[in-house]
Amino acid sequence: WNSEGLSEGVNISEENIEDDDGSAPIVVATGFVATTSDGVPTTLKRSGSDYSATIFAKLVGSARVTMWKNTDGVYTADPRRVPEAFSIASLKYDEAMELAYFGAQVLHPSAMVPCIDSNIPVYVRNIFNPSFEGTVIQGRCASLSEVNKDGKAVNWRANKGEIPIKGITSVDAVGLLTLEGASVIGGAEVAERFMGSMAGANIDVLMVTQASSESSITVVVPENQGKAALAALESTFELELSRSNVNSISLTETPMAIVAIIGEGMAMQSGVSASFMSALAKANVNIRVIAQGSSERQVAVVVEASQASRALRAAHMAFTLSTTMVSVAILGGTGKLGSALIRQLNAQKDDMAKNLNFGVCVNAIASSTKMFAGRGGQCLVSFNDVEELLAADDAEDLD
Repeated sequence: WNSEGLSEGVNISEENIEDDDGSAPIVVATGFVATTSDGVPTTLKRSGSDYSATIFAKLVGSARVTMWKNTDGVYTADPRRVPEAFSIASLKYDEAMELAYFGAQVLHPSAMVPCIDSNIPVYVRNIFNPSFEGTVIQGRCASLSEVNKDGKAVNWRANKGEIPIKGITSVDAVGLLTLEGASVIGGAEVAERFMGSMAGANIDVLMVTQASSESSITVVVPENQGKAALAALESTFELELSRSNVNSISLTETPMAIVAIIGEGMAMQSGVSASFMSALAKANVNIRVIAQGSSERQVAVVVEASQASRALRAAHMAFTLSTTMVSVAILGGTGKLGSALIRQLNAQKDDMAKNLNFGVCVNAIASSTKMFAGRGGQCLVSFNDVEELLAADDAEDLD
């Protein structure tokens, strides 16, 4: 049982276990905590216990890994921001890593790596709902050479019933660092020095876009690293700035967020990006940066943080990952007619979603003196007690 671990240098021998036949006992091990190569105690950061579990699974040649969470697997979007989000039945390792990289909180970005070589399935299940199957993660996505072998692209809407993306996710609290007008220097040199300054300052670059005609580059960095990144870049191009060989270096002051769509089915499927951009345009979301991964498994945009939730909901609906939603504000919610309407909506919402692919999102409820609205346009998922809702501290006074 521990042959894989022994080959990796993990000394788990028969002398260390109680069973005479050398079979595997129940091993209880801590996760999350670790040490650096210098022996300094550290942690594996967010969801580090997941990473620990998959490392142990690799070492002992496990048949499967089950991660017990407080959600029903990996969701198509953050259910706190997209109430219509639902659990994904299956993912490939590559899709799961992309989702984790772009902010899916339920997974560690590196947790899949130890399981890939041995194709060990990873199950994400709900400890509070153990009967639900959750999400299984296994297998690799096809390479670009395999997908492109016939060279034909098909519009994704032609494959009725097949949705090209698996999930939509976001990274909050990011900033845009832009260097403009360095055409005198030359694009290749600008890119080399730009990225070298980021590496030298230990800046985590999340996205990169470059306009070759102007030798301008924009990178997306964590908001808390923005000032350090700006200082490093200004130091690198100090001489060029003084000679006006570089027009400007700027960092956005407005909080920004990355919104990304992810899925293996996007490769060689035309119209996916168009559907994504059209959905954001209809939702009146302004796009600041666009980037597509070379693997064709993800398309990411940067928008203002205040528009991120709206962008997530719009994209989720555009790919029919959710039912068509109608936003409703109920005026006179405490009267007989308003109360009757609320009861009917609650009683029929499941039938409307199942039979008509149609949903109602109550965004606001008001009486003659008070109004309660969901923050950022969020649905008021449970609003049976209207009087209690309107008496809440968040309710606005209409007088």
